[in-house]
Amino acid sequence: MFGPLLTDLYQLTMLQAYFDAGMDAPASFELFVRKLPERRNFLVAAGLAQVVQFLEHLRFDPAEIAWLAQTRRFSSAFLEALRDFRFRGEVWAMREGTIFFPDEPILRVTAPIPQAQLVETRVVNLLHYQTVVASKAVRCVLAAPGRLLVDFGLRRAHGGEAGLLSARASYLAGFSGTATVQAGRDFDIPLYGTMAHSYVQAFEDETAAFEHFARSQPGNTTLLIDTYDTEAAARKVVRVAAALARDGIGVKAVRIDSGDLAVHATRVRAILDAAGLTQVGVFASGNLDEDRLRALVAAGAPIDGYGVGTRMNTAADAPFLDCAYKLTEYDGVPRRKRSEGKANWPGRKQVLRCIGQDGLAQGDVLALQDEHVAGEPLLEQVMAAGMRIGPAPSLQACRDRLRQQLALLPPALRELDPAPSFAVQISPGLHALTRAVDDRLDASAMEPGDV
Repeated sequence: MFGPLLTDLYQLTMLQAYFDAGMDAPASFELFVRKLPERRNFLVAAGLAQVVQFLEHLRFDPAEIAWLAQTRRFSSAFLEALRDFRFRGEVWAMREGTIFFPDEPILRVTAPIPQAQLVETRVVNLLHYQTVVASKAVRCVLAAPGRLLVDFGLRRAHGGEAGLLSARASYLAGFSGTATVQAGRDFDIPLYGTMAHSYVQAFEDETAAFEHFARSQPGNTTLLIDTYDTEAAARKVVRVAAALARDGIGVKAVRIDSGDLAVHATRVRAILDAAGLTQVGVFASGNLDEDRLRALVAAGAPIDGYGVGTRMNTAADAPFLDCAYKLTEYDGVPRRKRSEGKANWPGRKQVLRCIGQDGLAQGDVLALQDEHVAGEPLLEQVMAAGMRIGPAPSLQACRDRLRQQLALLPPALRELDPAPSFAVQISPGLHALTRAVDDRLDASAMEPGDV
């Protein structure tokens, strides 16, 4: 786990300035997304478990404080105070697997302002990345319903932590499992794997490669058949399968990783079926995303499962969100930023989802935390006094949450193509508070003598 130095420099220089000014009153910060990326009809909240873990264990160890002293940027009194630094605040957040829309806070931190300020960078880092990946992965799930989907993206992920967390986020989104072994250990995600072209090439004979692998992995025999000639290899699989069957070993599937996947899958399926190997599945991989999956499903390609990697793990078409973690209250006074194109709503807020008589979500309301507005509240308290409240939901529970959320969405929003925007209304109380904050800011900006 990374420590408090995995942050932006200005977080620490602001802490020094807060310390010098004696500012430690409670502050509330909210994390939200300003707008949806192109072709996204909704986003999926993910990464909260890692945020809570980070906040619970946040400490400055002596070596980190000693290094900060060497930079000569910070006073000795401030550095001494860091020895007792802990996150002692509260956190409200949307449960992982919750679908959300622009301007809706997915997390609120309330703590003494130095604590709430310092955690910004890592909190955004953790929530942003997994939300990006989960929001991409769920599109793959929607594009290929009922198909086996496996995360294949570790080797091209942007670093080891990204590869590990993308396995988690894609599983949350509905993927069947991952090829990343540590994700299996850390998150109890089902593991899937086949073989590499190099294994086949290492043998003089492709048939021998298939048979040796099957005998080595009798319970996990998926054979890669496109190293040389896909259809010729499928016929070799037929012969190998007959020999293996005599020893009680079955071939689970064949994998195709190149060429026209629909054409090859159709030909391979015919070869296998003609030999009576109807139980052998066809698995495909190779630079897949939701659009290619949709096209393969629409073409009726006889493919039972897909390995999806780079384009999902990097969210290639929308690799970042226009998100922000902004101060909404300090020392009991509502605050808001009014920068052009980056203004935010003041005060502590709640998001309420309204369900229509047809059982589908008909819109959300962004309201003040204590405002009486109809709808299901989406923000729940998950930490108090720096400690989590109750046990963390299982990853399976987060998957179930997203499945339920998807069922509530209007059908058009579940499509890959852009749909009319989901309605997010601003409550009367929030409008009134915003006007009051603006009036206060305008009054404080007036020069003496201004009318």
